[in-house]
Amino acid sequence: MDQSRFVPPPAFFAAVLALIFVVSFTWQSNSAVSKPTSSASTTATSTNTAASVSTGKESKLIPRSVLFGNPQKASARISPNGKWLSYLAPLEGILNVWVAPADDLEAAKPVTHDKVRDIRGHSWAYDGTHILYTQDTEGDENWHVYATNVETGTTKDLTPVENVHARILGTSQKFPSEILVGLNDRNPQLHDIYRVNIDTGESTLIQENQGFVAYITDDDYRVRFAFTFTPDGGQLLLEPKVADQTGADAEWEPFMTTGPEDAMTTGPAGFDKTGTVLYIQDSRDRDTGGLFAINLANNETKLVAEDPRADVGELIVHPTEQTIQAVGFTYSRREWKILDDSIKPDLDYLETVEDGELIVTSRTLDDKHWTVAFLLDNGPLKFYLYDRDNKQCQFLFSSRDDLDDYQLAMMHTPVIKSRDGLNLVSYLTLPEGSDPDGDGRPDQAVPMVLDVHGGPWARDDWGYNSTHQWLANRGYAVLSVNYRGSTGFGKNFINAANGEWAGKMHDDLIDAVNWAVDQGIAQRDKVAIMGGSYGGYATLVGLTFTPDFFACGVDIVGPSSLVTLLQNVPPYWIPIMPVMNVRVGEVETEEGRAALLEKSPLKLVDQIERPLLIGQGANDPRVTQLEADQIVEAMQAKNIPVTYVLYPDEGHGFSGEHNRMSFNAVTEAFLGEYLGGRVEPIGDDFEDASLHVPAGAENLAGLAEALAADRLKMPPQDEQAE
Repeated sequence: MDQSRFVPPPAFFAAVLALIFVVSFTWQSNSAVSKPTSSASTTATSTNTAASVSTGKESKLIPRSVLFGNPQKASARISPNGKWLSYLAPLEGILNVWVAPADDLEAAKPVTHDKVRDIRGHSWAYDGTHILYTQDTEGDENWHVYATNVETGTTKDLTPVENVHARILGTSQKFPSEILVGLNDRNPQLHDIYRVNIDTGESTLIQENQGFVAYITDDDYRVRFAFTFTPDGGQLLLEPKVADQTGADAEWEPFMTTGPEDAMTTGPAGFDKTGTVLYIQDSRDRDTGGLFAINLANNETKLVAEDPRADVGELIVHPTEQTIQAVGFTYSRREWKILDDSIKPDLDYLETVEDGELIVTSRTLDDKHWTVAFLLDNGPLKFYLYDRDNKQCQFLFSSRDDLDDYQLAMMHTPVIKSRDGLNLVSYLTLPEGSDPDGDGRPDQAVPMVLDVHGGPWARDDWGYNSTHQWLANRGYAVLSVNYRGSTGFGKNFINAANGEWAGKMHDDLIDAVNWAVDQGIAQRDKVAIMGGSYGGYATLVGLTFTPDFFACGVDIVGPSSLVTLLQNVPPYWIPIMPVMNVRVGEVETEEGRAALLEKSPLKLVDQIERPLLIGQGANDPRVTQLEADQIVEAMQAKNIPVTYVLYPDEGHGFSGEHNRMSFNAVTEAFLGEYLGGRVEPIGDDFEDASLHVPAGAENLAGLAEALAADRLKMPPQDEQAE
């Protein structure tokens, strides 16, 4: 129905690995399909040339509620039959799905009624009547798949099994009332494939998992390939000996073998309409992953699209013909390579609607209407309904119209050289008014926050970023760096990170900070490091391996020991452990554990000399609470101050609006104390949040008082002692 129907690596790889150490806290969309842009510079200069000048809006303190509250509306989708428009919006403070007739958005009504946890994404079933979405409980990632009938308002749990991890694996216009679901109810390590009727909830097992990481299915719901990792961290794609074999007794034979050096940049991306052509991303015998088409009848392979600087990104695919119409490649900014000239007039017209990067979010089956969004760096997402026949766009809504009251900063795109010559594509936001000529250099150096992305097999992108806007508004430069191991820049860049946790990956971050200091952007003694998941680990590494480099650090759900991290993975990660052995290190051998411990901040706790704030979700299945508890306990044993904020109803990141707001309030006060930026008082940001502070409330001015005012959310003294 839209470009998401095809999932090219590294998106496929990331889905298989469950986005290992990626964490998201805010409503921002940087994974967008964009309009064509000019090539980015490969030197450390900004591609933003417009001056940061006043537009008449006040450069005043932007409330955290505006930056981090749930969007007013988001994720516009049109049903396949063109009858309905759907979007996410709050209902009694919780994000739910709303639906309206396609020609009357004002008649929208909520069709889901979740009262506890935000619904964070949704899609349409091909019947045009059901909304599909997934939901877990308090961040435990035991996802259930739900279907809501928009005409009756009834919601059905399609996977009503406790303590399992469900996934939507496939939808097909050939079977509009059925979907494919992966469920690990039989074996926690493996997902079997079920064909589920979304009207009745009835399910039928079509593939019992024989020990593979994943299966590849086509639009006929045939299991065409099986996917697994080899012991050395490579990939093996297998096919059943019988072409239409879908049963549990299939015998498999190798179809394509990929070595570990190409495993993260090579893999399947989908089939054509006939099911006889397999599209793959392939980096074998090259650096970047290009898009190739394999004719399965004769195994002939044809190059479809490539870019020497970037791997295949998003694909725009015709909703019924399954032809690939355009391929997105993202270096600093996303660029289109159009393969089907029939959509060129559409993209040319849409380019005139808004000065931002285009996202095609859905298309009707007759392809007459699209929902599109435009991603800006200095404004909210804007959603439109596009009429192809008449080449007209109808504005639907922006994600936050209250942002219009404030002056937002532009995002610059420097490319920084590492000490060993790698290009580190980065994103820089400066405080409003600090850079009058808009060249990406403030008139005077300012305090800076290094914001490290999770993954590490993910990347930062250009576009509206709540964290960047927040911190820039408080007076800080904000720098995000695609350090080695980040995805999208070819296999050599990813492989350069193998075994380099706390090594060259950290050197890249240090090099980026030194560049910012040398360029007159950052004050040498006022640089903070912060991040979530792998970014939290990077924060702990920064304060232990380079203890005098950063002024302070904010670690959010970051692992403190690579040994305990890999010893406590979710069961469905077990099949991917060969990858972790290659990329991170082996935990099964004594020698491997010793090497992992050498890269673990927990071992160097006594080196910490700068202030540290830690945030953790108690239900995190990826980076468990143990990771925060053990480093806090070690620091307390050595009388090293630390402030520890714990959320009993959160997992890998802070999904709940009130929890997100409360932690950002603590973070802002923390950064204000040690970097000197502007601070919005905590106010009522703790109201309705579940935060507890097991340690260190007294280390941050005003925190203990705010907790006391909010019903004493500090635990009793005896609990703190434990």
